[in-house]
Amino acid sequence: MTGNDPVRQPADPQAAAAPPQPAPARPTVNGETVEQALARAQTAAQAKRLHEAGGICADVLAAMPEQPAALALQGIIAAMAGDAERGIVLLRRAIQLRPGNATWYAHLSSLCRNTYRMQEALDAGQESIRLDAGNPEHLVNLSLVFVDVDDRDRAMACLLRGLGLKHDHADGHLALAQTLLAMGDFDPGWMEYEWRNQTEAGKATMPAMTSAPWNGMRLANGRLLLVGDQGYGDTIQFARYIPMVAERCQEVIVGCSAEMAPLLAKIPGVSQYCHRWTDIPGHAAHCRLSSLPYLFRTQLDTIPSRIPYLRPDPARVAHWRDRLSATLPSGVKRIGLAWTGRPTHPNDRRRSMPLAQLGALVEAGPAAFVSLQKPMPARDQEVMRRFPGMTDLAAELTDFGETAALIENLDLVITVDTSMGHLAGALGKPVWILIPKAADWRWMLERQDSPWYPSARLFRQPRPGAWDEPIGRLRAALAGELAALERVGAG
Repeated sequence: MTGNDPVRQPADPQAAAAPPQPAPARPTVNGETVEQALARAQTAAQAKRLHEAGGICADVLAAMPEQPAALALQGIIAAMAGDAERGIVLLRRAIQLRPGNATWYAHLSSLCRNTYRMQEALDAGQESIRLDAGNPEHLVNLSLVFVDVDDRDRAMACLLRGLGLKHDHADGHLALAQTLLAMGDFDPGWMEYEWRNQTEAGKATMPAMTSAPWNGMRLANGRLLLVGDQGYGDTIQFARYIPMVAERCQEVIVGCSAEMAPLLAKIPGVSQYCHRWTDIPGHAAHCRLSSLPYLFRTQLDTIPSRIPYLRPDPARVAHWRDRLSATLPSGVKRIGLAWTGRPTHPNDRRRSMPLAQLGALVEAGPAAFVSLQKPMPARDQEVMRRFPGMTDLAAELTDFGETAALIENLDLVITVDTSMGHLAGALGKPVWILIPKAADWRWMLERQDSPWYPSARLFRQPRPGAWDEPIGRLRAALAGELAALERVGAG
């Protein structure tokens, strides 16, 4: 108001004199405000108390069915519990009711990516950046979508921008490492790969260590502990470096799971194997197995290729030879099958499949199939009967030494991207691996072979979730091999 403005009177003079009305009461749920209830739900969800978190959200939604924040949080909780489809539905509804929340778009993008809705994943991810351009988490999430659709230039741009905003973003560094390694840019790739140890998952792989971290130096009078710090497949892949380590150290101790002991304890240079932290003796330095490619400055043409570098017990090999000879027909190829990985693996939804999806292999020609699955999924018990010769051997595959002895008696292993591919490759056995898109970094880009495992042949998805095409190619390749074997037999 300026000095020349007339004084405006209210239209209703009595209204001006009326006392101010109290603000409407804020809605409550069980004596709490909605904000308080949802804060508790958020805390419970972060602590992985999903049943508690979901219950709080349900209480809020019972009172206010269209409460956007409760819908969004319930969607995130549903996804954490493994129900991505319900999570997508709830997040879409929350965004419809209250557009403009960058975090909700970022969560929706991740869920759509995991369920192969790539365009929606891109749209939602880009909207999260538009709404919150300075959020490194959203930039890293969007980079993963760009990788899935083969736009690595934009993926790299997202990662570099995210790391510019937060230099110590461990997941961003790890994503950058995986992109570089997949492209064959090994020097910076291995350097960035060391950031995996700073991620939340990486920190949980080892206890606090009181020995020095090993930098590759010679320990002529010292003991070194090598730790199998990642999954079974990674452990098998990097175990090839153990003899190289032994050349630099007086004594090498390997600490890893009991299941790996029969194979890793026999590698030349291993003086002691421990599968419990409490059994590990004093040592001067320690190193993660997964850091060895970095310490040895591995390039594509210097990957240790002395294969086989794992050797099963000859007595167990003989046991399985007799066992298979007594139960399988003679004169046909023996083909090992593995079709699911560890359910807790972050990429398991993409790499695993039901056994029925491999049913076309039965039509490729006469063969005997051997299950390498442990455990055998309940849904596949009945389907297994369609595969000639296949029985559930899970109870007998007590460790990787036993599985390796079985594989030594097979002609071919066909597997999804699990430890079975690494094990067969490390044994020098022919192995055909079905590779999801986006592929793990170690399978690189577009290659049908592997510099890590010369006996491997890769069958890649053309797009995320599309298994029919690579399975069709694999079936045709198998039919060709089986037909050639029949011709040799007939001749």
